[in-house]
Amino acid sequence: MFLCTGNSCRSQIAEGFACEYGKGFIETYSAGLTPAGVNPRAVSVMKEAGIDISNQKSEAIDEDLLKQMDIIVTLCGHAEALCPSTPPGIKRIHMPVDDPVGTIGSEDEIMTAFRRARDEIKEKISVLIKAIH
Repeated sequence: MFLCTGNSCRSQIAEGFACEYGKGFIETYSAGLTPAGVNPRAVSVMKEAGIDISNQKSEAIDEDLLKQMDIIVTLCGHAEALCPSTPPGIKRIHMPVDDPVGTIGSEDEIMTAFRRARDEIKEKISVLIKAIH
């Protein structure tokens, strides 16, 4: 499960890459502390990468589902600090990525921040999937 504050961008992108790279051998989920809807710019930059996340949903953390996970990946310090406790044996990994949602500037500058986050998440998820497969 991939967690971030709003489940609108970073965790959605991570879920998209994990679904693609782990196709056939892992199940993926994402959630947020305060779900904010999937960010259209996240959908756009993932489409540029050839991955469609437009049907993904922004979800709140389901503590029962959380307890069934093998791995929980937090993508921001807020999610890491406030993630509910989990039983022993569930691996927790922190992969911090700057949140592009708060970027201020022109549309080009904002999209550059989203692409930067996407590319960073892509690399981290690629390494993670290789490590668990």
